[in-house]
Amino acid sequence: MINYTVYVPNLLTKKEYFAAGHRACQGCGLALAVRYTMKAAGENVIVANATGCLEIISTPIPYTSWCVPWIHVAFENAAAVISGVEAAYKVMERKGRIKKRKIYFLTLAGDGGTTDIGLQALSGAMERFHNFTYICFDNEAYMNTGIQRSGSTPFGAHTTTSPAGSVKRGQSTWKKDMPAICVAHNIPYVATANISYPFDLMEKIKKALETEGPSYVHVLSVCPTGWGHPPDDTIRIGRLATETGIFPLYEVVNGRYRLTIDFPDLKPVEEYLHAQARFKHLRDEEIRYIQERVHKEYKKLRRLQEITQKME
Repeated sequence: MINYTVYVPNLLTKKEYFAAGHRACQGCGLALAVRYTMKAAGENVIVANATGCLEIISTPIPYTSWCVPWIHVAFENAAAVISGVEAAYKVMERKGRIKKRKIYFLTLAGDGGTTDIGLQALSGAMERFHNFTYICFDNEAYMNTGIQRSGSTPFGAHTTTSPAGSVKRGQSTWKKDMPAICVAHNIPYVATANISYPFDLMEKIKKALETEGPSYVHVLSVCPTGWGHPPDDTIRIGRLATETGIFPLYEVVNGRYRLTIDFPDLKPVEEYLHAQARFKHLRDEEIRYIQERVHKEYKKLRRLQEITQKME
């Protein structure tokens, strides 16, 4: 039996705040993730978007897919920019320059602009406790510039800068645990989400936006182009990522862990790995090594849930 408790009252809207006509690849998980995110956020939001696939596909001059206030910023400073916007907005409200109302401050970035280039600005914004939500759309490499490895590229994956050969077997390090880094900043809300579980994703986005203070959501954004699978396999690949335990879905509310979708028995990781060209070079012993790591990390996550749920 799957633990899948999700409540979505009044969450779905027919309105689109991320319009069709963008130039994403067929089957792009990022485009789905952004559409779901904006449905949860609604129209009273200001978006700072770091350089990356999302900025490129959504704003080919003179067109835009954005139906809300949107700012394109550099790779490294998206969190700093939204911090300035949030601070300026509070000052203008205090001075009576603008009418006081509920506005969400939202930062969108990829894994390169989050786990690598933008980490310093994000850490500072969380430490200063700005009231904003940061969403990382994780396609596990720098896809927009040619599929180069990032700090979020999983162990064993072939990219143009972590090629698989007879000696080096693809990416040689494990994926950076960005949600754990954010939890270590003692912020009130951290979560993981997956485009293949849209209601779970939208509920977490809504929770993050309603949180007072900094919040962070790490979204798996399946990428057919970079991962090497058919475009119509995007949802299946995303589900396998969670069903195998490679990308577990959980939230951390004020330090307390909760698996939002849990499986008593995980599927073998090879079902996920064999479906993608970026892992086709992996040998049986390498897959077993990955399997051991996944089971270890999933067991640790369940243990964190057990321990923190007992906290007063």
